[in-house]
Amino acid sequence: MTDSDRFGDDRVNDIYRRGMLDNETTDFPVSYEDLRNAAHAAMSDEGRAYVHGGAGSDETFERNQDFSPWRIVPRMLRGVESRDLSTEIAGVDFDVPIALTPLGVQSLLHEAAEIGTAKGAAEMDVPLVLSSLSTEPMEDVAEALGDTPKMFQFYWSSDDAIAKSFLDRAEAAGYDAIVVTVDAPILGWRERLIERGYYPFLEGEGVGNYFSDPEFRAQLEQPPEEDPSAAVEHFLDIFGDSSLTWEDLQFVHDNTDLPVLIKGVLDPRDARKAIQHGADGVGVSTHGGRQVDGSISAIEALPAVAEEVDGEVPITFDSGVRRASDAFKAIGLGADAVLLGRPYAYSLAVDGADGVETYLRNFVAEFDLTMGLSGCRNVDEITGDTLRHESELH
Repeated sequence: MTDSDRFGDDRVNDIYRRGMLDNETTDFPVSYEDLRNAAHAAMSDEGRAYVHGGAGSDETFERNQDFSPWRIVPRMLRGVESRDLSTEIAGVDFDVPIALTPLGVQSLLHEAAEIGTAKGAAEMDVPLVLSSLSTEPMEDVAEALGDTPKMFQFYWSSDDAIAKSFLDRAEAAGYDAIVVTVDAPILGWRERLIERGYYPFLEGEGVGNYFSDPEFRAQLEQPPEEDPSAAVEHFLDIFGDSSLTWEDLQFVHDNTDLPVLIKGVLDPRDARKAIQHGADGVGVSTHGGRQVDGSISAIEALPAVAEEVDGEVPITFDSGVRRASDAFKAIGLGADAVLLGRPYAYSLAVDGADGVETYLRNFVAEFDLTMGLSGCRNVDEITGDTLRHESELH
């Protein structure tokens, strides 16, 4: 990313110099709202339906974005000329407490798909969690990321041989951890997709890891290149397993030496279960509001989960983060790292790898400035003391 401990200062000064001295301004949208609108204009109807919105009436999707009940209380004269944004998640070093959440089928957003996202993330050394449902195979994405920290999100196949093959491949490709998604054993009721009768996997989108998998291919009569329809049908047969229980996590531990994080926890009792079954990290998430309409939002769930975990393992957080102040609040409420979702998807749609890099450059700069202006010199100083809930203000 940069060796500067004043990244935000350097970023805004560079923007102002370019604007005032060189008459050079950016065409890339700065606000989230403008970014979303530009992306929607660039995307197909199917792409918009897949990425935008959530389950049912969008109640959870909308509530996820409401961080306003928590207010930042800045502290003054704290000597914030040098700021350290680094953190560590399950033994993996992060330059910033930010990563990109797993988001499948990125070929719907831009022709560069996950390779474009990986290249943009690598320019900023921001970790990427790659979805099992990527259009590009995990090995190709790992190569594009280079030395940038990387994790592989694991959707559990009902076929153990394929599940084991995915874990083996992720470890061999150099991924630093496995992220097991537990909140999607079946898919939620997504009205935009149902209205269109659209499921991208039936078109062969988002199945790169399956079609390239040796065990998956061995189970086909003909390779996917020769009979894609049969390959898609086999994918539909083996994708997901709603019979899983906490005890089944032992399978993952038995088949990888990598740290294992559990993503999709909203109840502190499930956080405790995850730790009891060997989790090296807990991810608070509503799957972007795409699974259960009317559920508790991720930010509402975070404080109780953080209280239960109490530092035993790191906590990641996603769902609803749109601005750096949202990420700051999530860390103040107990998260160790924040995963970004739709905003980086939209940046890919707008300008490919360059869009992802520009978006991350702006987001990290805003986070750095928010941290410094709030009186925090490092991520560890972002605690509950930096926030007040609105109920405390009246």
